[in-house]
Amino acid sequence: MSFNPEPMMNPLPSTRPTVLILGANGRLGCAVAQAFDAAGWRVLAQVRRDPSPLLPAGAEPLRAALSDVDALCAAAAGARVLVHAVNPVYTRWEAEALPALRAGLDVAERLGAHFMLPGNVYNFGASMPALLSEDTAPAPSTRKGEIRVQMEALMAQRAAAGGFTASVVRAGDFFGAGEGSWFDLAIVKSLRSGKLVYPGPMDLAHAWAYLPDLARAFVQVAEQPHDAAFRSWHFEGYTLTGAQLLAGIEAAAAELGVAPQRGFRRGGMPWRVISALGLVVPMWRELARMAYLWRVPHALDGRRLAALAGGAQRATPLAVALRESLLALGFGTSVRQELIRSAICARNEAR
Repeated sequence: MSFNPEPMMNPLPSTRPTVLILGANGRLGCAVAQAFDAAGWRVLAQVRRDPSPLLPAGAEPLRAALSDVDALCAAAAGARVLVHAVNPVYTRWEAEALPALRAGLDVAERLGAHFMLPGNVYNFGASMPALLSEDTAPAPSTRKGEIRVQMEALMAQRAAAGGFTASVVRAGDFFGAGEGSWFDLAIVKSLRSGKLVYPGPMDLAHAWAYLPDLARAFVQVAEQPHDAAFRSWHFEGYTLTGAQLLAGIEAAAAELGVAPQRGFRRGGMPWRVISALGLVVPMWRELARMAYLWRVPHALDGRRLAALAGGAQRATPLAVALRESLLALGFGTSVRQELIRSAICARNEAR
């Protein structure tokens, strides 16, 4: 057993609600931890190695393997919510996603905690309609999509039988709060050399989620009374064509002083080459299988989430979200970053 209880022990019991975040060192895990901490929750952060510096200072790290259900349950006794932010390596995802989910569900069942999973649009496949609601029937066209459908079905089954409740919060492609998505790995990867890359046709709509906003939506769902064993929620985020996204990035880059004087060059993804090399490069094979996501226009209907107690969620203006995302990736001078951050803080305080 690798768990060490000492770092998480407090001299006095906490009166705040407690959330256990599995996979807290990941990009989503850190963002969700920050959102719950800001909302006044006690945050228990399950990690396999040293805690990420992006975790809030008040988060209590739990060094325990995901499979060590006994240790996690002992450390997180009384947790009201469990966020399953575990995300296996993309090329191992098909083998590891379901076993990881089962472990997370075991912990939630033992704790009696509300189980929360970040979802995506893989469930709906290449024939998905342009607007996806919580009632849209799944129709996966890839193995990853089939597993996503199995994961949500297992959640519903376990919750109904195990005396706990569960939610899926579904969103589009992430951007912001770090690295690890199409935004930073492809679209702005060559920004410093004056080039932006878009993976699909420039005139088709694509669903995007600014990660800090999505993390706050998790808190919003967690704080509701859960009157159903299982429920899905769609996070609307932004619906943008490629042209709209790149125009926004170019404006943000200009404001940060990192746009080329002659403007950005624009390019596309060499999907035929990626497909061919996928025969020998596992990661490229996985990317090629999901290429349809850029050829099928789609958006998420977020009306159910917006109708929750507290009113419609406040989304970050796109221009601010893109600027903050570029800053988080290291674009812009440090002096300029501080000026912009100070201006944003002053504006927020004035609201």
